[in-house]
Amino acid sequence: MLTLGLYMAQRLSAMALAPLVLGHLAVMVYAIQGGLSTAEILGRTQGSIWWFLFYGSFVVAVSIHAAIGLRVIVHEVTRLRGPWLEIFTYGTGIVLLFMGARAVSAVTML
Repeated sequence: MLTLGLYMAQRLSAMALAPLVLGHLAVMVYAIQGGLSTAEILGRTQGSIWWFLFYGSFVVAVSIHAAIGLRVIVHEVTRLRGPWLEIFTYGTGIVLLFMGARAVSAVTML
């Protein structure tokens, strides 16, 4: 069902996600406890290459990880396989990447 390449891609994306999720949670706690408004948060993130790289990496890792995970679930539940399973996997990854990229650009671009 999973090739070695897909297996490794999911494991590597999980390794990338661990610190990114912890960083994201730390930022959220800081923002909430600091009582920052949406305008203040956007004032700090817009135009920042560092936030763009942080959340851009997050989106790429999530897109890869989720698409492969959903591939396994869809295969087990529906017995979908072959080219249709490939189309589902890559389509899911592309959709997640596109949606995430739009969110990152909205938060970090001027």
